[in-house]
Amino acid sequence: MKNVLLIVFAILIFSCKSNTKETTNYSEENLDVTTSIYPESISKVFDAHGGLDKWNSMKSLVFEMQIPEGKEVTTTDLKSRKSLIETEKFKIGFDGKNVWLKQDSLVYKGNPKFYYNLMFYFYAMPFVLADDGINYENVEPLVFEGKEYPGIKISYESGVGESSDDEYFLYYNSETHKMEWLGYTVTYFTKEKSKEFHFIKYSNWQMVDGLLLPETLTWYDYENNLPTTKRNDLKFTSIKLSKEKPDASVFEAPEGAEIIE
Repeated sequence: MKNVLLIVFAILIFSCKSNTKETTNYSEENLDVTTSIYPESISKVFDAHGGLDKWNSMKSLVFEMQIPEGKEVTTTDLKSRKSLIETEKFKIGFDGKNVWLKQDSLVYKGNPKFYYNLMFYFYAMPFVLADDGINYENVEPLVFEGKEYPGIKISYESGVGESSDDEYFLYYNSETHKMEWLGYTVTYFTKEKSKEFHFIKYSNWQMVDGLLLPETLTWYDYENNLPTTKRNDLKFTSIKLSKEKPDASVFEAPEGAEIIE
């Protein structure tokens, strides 16, 4: 009997020692990054749109828009955020350091440094709200036509991006957690915090490679920092996501391009 007890005791000691040497290789685990890094409210929104893991596996995004000047095609490197906007009359690019403009005549009247990533940022919601240097805060819901949409305020740490004083308010469906509204300020031109909010309605979504991305964005007029009536729609077509990194030469300034200071 004593021998049996000694054998059992030895087995238990050996088992404990073996367990203390075991380590978990988290690189091989399929972890949900949203559960530990982001607040629950924004994590549920990311998940409702396909999840950050799937978004982060993508390396390039291409979409088309129909604008008054014709078709506009935007290509973005999702990791470096290099970008290229192409139309029949002009091109705008960002090579990772400089914004450039190429046009045959003086047809582009906007500000290339403001515009080069503007539509990408609106289109890639809510996933761009997972970028580094962002702070999150739950806020009062938006009430529109009798329906409440819970809200999350997004602000940026000082020095993040061209306009770190910009603020965004994401409003989502309380049942599905899909994004429904975006409220935002523009501080690029004044370099000061703005108290005027603009609003975009996200109500028409399409599934692209397992991710829920917008098909149509609807801008609304606003009064007292609340949306009022529909102003205009902007439709996105020919959406392409890829896990292949785009060639860096795509974003380089062509001969004759102007570097925007």
